[in-house]
Amino acid sequence: MDATSLATVWTLVALVIFLGIVVYVKAPSMVMKSLDDRADRIRNELDEARKLREESQQLLAEYQRKRKEAEQEASDIVAAAKREADLLLEDAKEKTQEYVTRRTAMAEQKIAQAERDAVNEVRSRAVDIAVAAAGDLLASKLDAKSRADLFKSSLGEVRSRLN
Repeated sequence: MDATSLATVWTLVALVIFLGIVVYVKAPSMVMKSLDDRADRIRNELDEARKLREESQQLLAEYQRKRKEAEQEASDIVAAAKREADLLLEDAKEKTQEYVTRRTAMAEQKIAQAERDAVNEVRSRAVDIAVAAAGDLLASKLDAKSRADLFKSSLGEVRSRLN
């Protein structure tokens, strides 16, 4: 046998001894057990990741539903505020119109009262002037005693008729 084949035989013998030791120490079962443990860990991590993903999708769906509800509620609030503002505006216009009508009526009443007062004042002065003129006229034509009696009776009659 030559040196290369002898080296090959010794390499083969060493490989067989090595494989025998590996089998004796149960290395393949340890490697398989390690691989199985790792596969279990990976499977558990994948299951946990799937559960977390499902929970996050549920949370996302819930938050989207809540957002839509909040948007709907906000639009309802805005619509209610617009309706209330329109009602308040209409009420304010109505009250303003009533106020203007009342103030106009009050002003017209004051004007009418002022006109009546002015007419009464003019009448009163006209009566006073007429009485004074009649008194002067009678004074020039009558004596003092008859003048006083006539003046008093005429004055009383004019005042009773004017009032």
